[in-house]
Amino acid sequence: MIRTVIVVLFISIFLICSIPIWGILFIIGLFNKKAKDVIGYKCVAWAFGVVAFLAGVKYEVHGIENVPKDKSVLFIGNHLSYFDIVLAYHLSPHVTGFLSKDDLKKVPLLNVWMMMNYCLFLTRTDPRQDLKLILKAQDYIKAGISMFIFPEGTRSKTGEMAPFHEASLKIATKTGCPIVPVCFTNTREILEAHMPKIKKTKVVVTFLPAIDPNALEGENKKRPGAYVQGIMAKQLEADAKLI
Repeated sequence: MIRTVIVVLFISIFLICSIPIWGILFIIGLFNKKAKDVIGYKCVAWAFGVVAFLAGVKYEVHGIENVPKDKSVLFIGNHLSYFDIVLAYHLSPHVTGFLSKDDLKKVPLLNVWMMMNYCLFLTRTDPRQDLKLILKAQDYIKAGISMFIFPEGTRSKTGEMAPFHEASLKIATKTGCPIVPVCFTNTREILEAHMPKIKKTKVVVTFLPAIDPNALEGENKKRPGAYVQGIMAKQLEADAKLI
């Protein structure tokens, strides 16, 4: 339990001590919005890096060079753990917003950082509202902000991927932005497999080559989620051998 206590303590201290940074970022944003976005994102990315370190996560990263550096992308990840978000935030090379469940919107201080970093909160109970958020995510992509989604809709309780929700892929198909699949292996063993204990764990994170949604044809074009999931399933099988 000691790791859990240390991680929770650090997150609490960071959230409280970072409050003055909001004012600084607001002032920076008045003169240079891009600088404000980059600094704000790096603050949280740094904090999540510390969280991973304190949790004893030893992560092996592959394919980070596959992420286009000159354009916004839609990251697609399989979802095993809260630590998928921690690692994704820490490793994503440029400003990235996340589509998250609306429960996190209720977490004080954290919700401010999330909104500041272009996160959107899905209800999963109001299709009309969630569609508006998908459209908002498309606007962010067009404005140069990458987005990260977990198309399964929730964390896997078995380690197996659930079918991807095809609607979430519209962020890419409607904007034409590249899709970058991100495979998380063994992250469930950090926390979810034995809650509330956090345990030292080796994980693998693989960024696969970007997929051009405009180049898909036939059934792959009709169901891009299933196509991307098939590619990720093969990579996850290979990465499992590295643990």
